[in-house]
Amino acid sequence: MEKIPSKDVTPKPQNQRSSKGEAVTQSMYAEREHIYVREIKGFFQKVRRSANWALMLAFILLPWINIGGRPAIWFDLPGREFHIFTATFYPQEFVLLSWLLIICAFGLFLITVFAGRVWCGYTCPQSVWTFLFIWLEHRIEGPRNKRIKLDKQPLTKEKFARKGVKHAAWLFIAFATGVTFVGYFTPIRDLVIDLATLQADGWSYFWVGFFLVFTYLNAGWLREQVCIYMCPYARFQSVMFDRDTLIVSYDADRGEPRGRRKRSLSHEEARAAGHGDCIDCDLCVQVCPTGIDIRDGLQYECITCAACIDACDSVMDKMGYPRGLVRYTTENALEGKPTHILRPRLMGYLAALLVMVGAFAWAVNDRMPLDVEAERERTQLYQVTRDGRISNSYSLTVRNLDDRDHTYRLSASGLEGLRLDQDTISVPAGESRSEAITVTANADAITQPSHEIVLTIESEIDNSIRLERDSRFIGDLRR
Repeated sequence: MEKIPSKDVTPKPQNQRSSKGEAVTQSMYAEREHIYVREIKGFFQKVRRSANWALMLAFILLPWINIGGRPAIWFDLPGREFHIFTATFYPQEFVLLSWLLIICAFGLFLITVFAGRVWCGYTCPQSVWTFLFIWLEHRIEGPRNKRIKLDKQPLTKEKFARKGVKHAAWLFIAFATGVTFVGYFTPIRDLVIDLATLQADGWSYFWVGFFLVFTYLNAGWLREQVCIYMCPYARFQSVMFDRDTLIVSYDADRGEPRGRRKRSLSHEEARAAGHGDCIDCDLCVQVCPTGIDIRDGLQYECITCAACIDACDSVMDKMGYPRGLVRYTTENALEGKPTHILRPRLMGYLAALLVMVGAFAWAVNDRMPLDVEAERERTQLYQVTRDGRISNSYSLTVRNLDDRDHTYRLSASGLEGLRLDQDTISVPAGESRSEAITVTANADAITQPSHEIVLTIESEIDNSIRLERDSRFIGDLRR
């Protein structure tokens, strides 16, 4: 399948020569130029902001919601329990977590093939927190031009106050982020009290401080540097794009030649005079959070947030031109070729995703809150009891994966007259018990050196919780 080219417009270092003809080596890292993002309104930004606020509120509120006397989502590492709403999972079920991560990966592949980096622009945590910090910056320091002017002027009381308030707000959000994140591993109601009274353990302070620092740095200072230099997704996205992938693109055929013109000039008059629709206002560059010019073509720095679409549409409205000079489209559509939405690779990802989601849902719904391991004692073959019966020893491990205490009935079948030296085992919720049990059989029932038997474990309070384990019973035919 033909891939579409991704253009890298980052300035490249070159080997230059001095006036004496000597080679001069430049640094491979280009010094960062601060990006002053201009705020813009529009349909796509309304969608993005709604998604950002919903995700932020969900992240902050979920640890505070209690279900059955415990947090709705609580990863209890010391207790080795992972509570997700009404379900409780244990380390033995980590295969389900691996399965879930694979599903998320295929979901990301599907979204990328269909609509590029919309995950980055609308739901990625880095973008969500960065846009929140920019939103605060805009309200504290003012619009883009005012922020540029403020940074250029010498330090004054007003500048110090605005900068101080901005950084204090950033640190507050970063602190709340750190507390909330730790609140997914420690009940947040107790955590907040312990932090305030200095009664929390050292690890709680460490992780709150860790996420405070890195949230402040990533969303406040590094911003687009995380997307451009640190995030691997930006690097391999071009491998997943094809000519039918929905991306944010500039229609060069319609926009060029770009240039300024009188606003009174109608669209038809401008086209007749040789003007393209782009008036070269650079508004699409000013609103871009990664500082690229979408008119340079597809670039890996683009996070598909569609800010440039809303900016360009607002300019087109003012000029009386049709919208869509910058829009969500495909490379084929830009070239006047048909776009194929239901293409093989996309349908393949969709089919694989649906199968995995269905299988995962079935596995979670059908999961048995009980795990049993039964192994025959290998240090001895068998023993003969005083009454002439044949006995085998087994090591039995029972894990209670339920949120209730259980007493389980033990039984054995497969040979006539099988008996166990104990018929019950009690296991508290979320814990495991290991017992050495002895199974005996009538000597007359032994007709071969090894017999298959079945050990059955069943809850006394819930008959649906029941497992069987196959094992072997060893006897002596010479008797």
